[in-house]
Parts: sequence; structure tokens; C-alpha cells
Amino acid sequence: MSDNTLPPSPPTRPQVKARKVRVSLVWLVPIVAALIGLSMVVHDFLNVGPKVVVSFLTAEGLEAKKTQVKYKNVVIGMVTDIELSDDRTHVLASIDLNQSAVPFTRADTQYWVVRPRIGAHGVTGVDTLLSGAFIGADAGNSEETKKDFTGLETPPAVTFGEKGKRFILHTDDLGSLDIGSPVYFRRIQVGQVVAYELAKDGKGVDVEIFVGAPNDQFVLDDSRFWNASGVDVTLGASGLKVSTQSMASILSGGIAFREPKYSPDAKPANGNAEFKLFEDQATALAPPDGEPKYIRMRFNQSLRGLVVNAPVDFLGVNVGRVVSVDLDYDAATGTFPGIVGAVIYPQRLGAANDKLKQQAGGGDDEEQTSRILGQFVERGLRAQVRTGNLLTGQLYVAMDFDPKAAKISYNAKARPLEIPTVPGSFDKLQEQLQQFVDKLGKIPLDDLAKNLNGSLIELQKTMKQVNSDVLPQMRGALQQAQKTLGTANEALSDDSPARQQLGQAMDEVQRTARSVRVLTDFLSRHPESLIRGRTGDAAPGSYKGSSSSREIAPEPAQ
Repeated sequence: MSDNTLPPSPPTRPQVKARKVRVSLVWLVPIVAALIGLSMVVHDFLNVGPKVVVSFLTAEGLEAKKTQVKYKNVVIGMVTDIELSDDRTHVLASIDLNQSAVPFTRADTQYWVVRPRIGAHGVTGVDTLLSGAFIGADAGNSEETKKDFTGLETPPAVTFGEKGKRFILHTDDLGSLDIGSPVYFRRIQVGQVVAYELAKDGKGVDVEIFVGAPNDQFVLDDSRFWNASGVDVTLGASGLKVSTQSMASILSGGIAFREPKYSPDAKPANGNAEFKLFEDQATALAPPDGEPKYIRMRFNQSLRGLVVNAPVDFLGVNVGRVVSVDLDYDAATGTFPGIVGAVIYPQRLGAANDKLKQQAGGGDDEEQTSRILGQFVERGLRAQVRTGNLLTGQLYVAMDFDPKAAKISYNAKARPLEIPTVPGSFDKLQEQLQQFVDKLGKIPLDDLAKNLNGSLIELQKTMKQVNSDVLPQMRGALQQAQKTLGTANEALSDDSPARQQLGQAMDEVQRTARSVRVLTDFLSRHPESLIRGRTGDAAPGSYKGSSSSREIAPEPAQ
């Protein structure tokens, strides 16, 4: 083999042609759907927040996987499950909150169901009629967190973050107040009632109110609060007065407050300050009453109409009120006198009380009051039950001076202080009426009735006789008189012969009177004619004219 021999060539490989891979458009739809689902899973994973369980009395309006949890109408979670509690007294709603809703796990967070509600304050939750009920939430400010909450049955009156102050009012009973009842200042609503509960001693009610900013600055440390519920109707000397804060206060109650005019140095009150809730405005704004004094009165009469809180007046000034009305038994007389207990406030007398204290001298306040009352009793101070309202029959106690009152011994050391009494004016009237009835009962009414009955019988007989005898005769006499008057009218008519004859007779009388006058004149001028007789020259006068008209001729000249 020579060196020029070429090495054998490597075996040739067959050529393979490249193929293009084609993807169908049909696969794009599931790929996009998978990407969207993956993004939603990632988004939900990133937004997963805490889980809480809220208990409600009922699951009305709630539905798992549909009911949302909202704060200021922003969705912050979803109800994932609803189940009964182990004791079957309430339901448990499991809620998945968003990652941004971590503050809603604070211990003082509040949850409630927003449903359509109709109440005295209006209609709320109308938007849930179409969208369905949802759970409202309000985060608190506590540093502690928890997972189990108790839901509210009604929405809270004040939400977290609202500026203002809360105050506590003490009252004897709640009346018509309720959560949401308005609070007024000068008839403008500035707050509302947010809570109430019984006092710790069970002798009253503590009402919590909230006054929003900036109106909370008007609540001073000497402000007076009163119940402004309903309508205040006052009938006095100036007429009928009707007062109310608003229509809402009439329906659902309300509270009003104002500072008294005699307290100019008051300062804004601090939050959670406590005040007394008075019954009406007049009592709330009245000057301070001072320390009360307890007195007792014994009445030997019925006290029907005298009730607790009835006023006690001294010379027309309200100085106290009745606190008790009880019965006692007097073994000596076998009667049941009424014992009335009352509290009086001497400070209501104003300057008169200061002068009386100076006059009473030293000693403690109780001894001064006893000495003052002792002096008044010696001057005739007596307590009397009087009628305050004729329509309702309500009574009140009036203390006044009676100069005719009998002298009694007053024990200044007795406690409680006792004021002597006199019968009421109405009882005196009853006694007078009873005396009148007794006198009336002594009158022989039976004998008077018999005599009156006999007189009536005789009068009836007389009337029958008059009707049967006298009246017909009187009727005939009247008819005869009527005929006589008719005849007289006919005789005196203008064209009657009697009337003409009467006229002629009157003419003759007139002529005769003239002749007599002429004769009298003649005799006065010629009196000698009575002796010598009538001569031709001294004739009384000749007549001229016809017989129907005669004139006296003048005398001849002398």
C-alpha cells in the first residue's frame, strides 16, 4: 500500500429536515383563565387578614359567602360561615377580614347588623332593601385584640372618632328617654343619649349622653339638665302656656340643658362629668335650695287628694314638698289621724331667712329652725290642707298665720319638728253644709206639705168657680161695654145730629159769654145804671147785622 493512498472517508449521515411546532389558538383561553385564577389566588393570599367570630341573637338577614362587612360603606370582610352556638341561644358568624382591617380586631370594636328599621327617630337602613343586610363595624382604640365579639342589636349612637364629650346624668327613673333621644341647647340639637343603666345602688338610673364638638364647650360645670320630653302645659294668671323642645322630643323624649343666670364664673366641664337630671326647666334653673328640714303634721281629716310631691306653701311661697302620707291610730279617741311628712327649704325665703337666723341667735342650724318655728307657732302659725285644683281634687299644704287659732304648747326639743294644724277650708264648708242640712231637717216639711196641698185644693176650687160663674158674667159685661162704646162713637161722629147740636150749643154759649162780658164792661163804666135804670144814652149797645152774626156797636161819645 503506497503512502499516497487516501484515508477512507467517514460514513455520511442522512440529512434530517427541521419541523416547525405550531400552537393552536384554542389553548389561549384556558391559559388566560389559569393566569387570572392564579392572580386571584395570589391577590386573595396577599389580602388574607384576621378571622373573627361575632355572636348575634338571630341570623336574620345574614347569609354565608354573601353578607359583607362594611365600615363607612367600604367592604372590609365577608361572612364565611354561620352556625348555632352550643347552648342554642345565639348564632355565631365567622368573618374573614381583609388585611387592611386589622384594627377591627381591637377589644372595643363594635359589630352590628344593618337592617331596615323604623323608629321614633326616623327610618334607617333603607338601602338594604335592595342590596340586603350587611354587618357594620366600628374600630375602637384599645391596644388589646381578640377574635370573639358580641354583636349589637341596634347601631351605636356615636361612632369611633367623632369629636365631642360624654357626660353622666343621674335621675330617679328613665321616663321616655331611649338611646338616640336628642339633647338640646337653646332648642338646637347638639347631642344624643348613647347609653343608660341602673345605678349601682339600684335607686336611680345613670344616663350617658354625648355632646358633639364644638357644642360640648357649652356644657359648663354648673350647667343644669332637665327632662324635655312631652309637652309642658302651664295654666297660670297670665293664661295657658304650652312649651316643648321639638316634635322629636314629644315622640321619643329628650334632654335640654342651660347654665343658670346666677352662675357667671362657670367653666367648661370635663368629659365624663356627672350632673343631676331634673324633672322640668323651672326646677332645674331655680336657685339652690340649701339643706332641707324635715317637719311633720297631724291632720284629723281625710287626706284624699294629697299625694307625695304635693307643694308646701308658706304665705303663698313654695317652700317644700310632701314626702309621705301615712295613717296613725289614736287609742284615746279611737280615730285614725293622718300623718304628713314634708321637707321644707328655708333658703327659699331669701333675705327673710337671713334676718330670721340673726334674730334667732346662736346655736346650730337645727336649733335655730326650731326656735323660729316656735315663735311662729305662738303667733298662730298653722298648717292647713287646701284644694289646689277643683277639677282634679288635688290638695296641697298651706302654712299661714291664724290669729283666732287656739293657743297650744310647742315642744321645741321634739324631733322631728311638728307643726300644729287646723281643719281645711273645704272641711269647714262641709261642716257648715252639714249644719244647714241639720237645721233643714228640723223644719216640719210634712205639715208644710199638707197645708200647701190643702191650699192648692182650695185654690183649685176657687179657680173652678171663677171659670164657671165669674168669667161668663165678665164676658157679658165686656160685650155690653163694647156696645156702649160703639154707640158713643156713632153719637160723636162728624155727621151725627148730636155732634151738630153740640156745636150749635157751643156757639150759643160763646155768644152768651160775649154778652156777659159786654154787660160787665158796661156796669164797670156806668154803675149808676143799677139804680137809675138804663137810659137811651147809656144803653149798653145796639146790635147790627143778622141774627147769625151780631156785632156790638160802639158807645156814643160822652
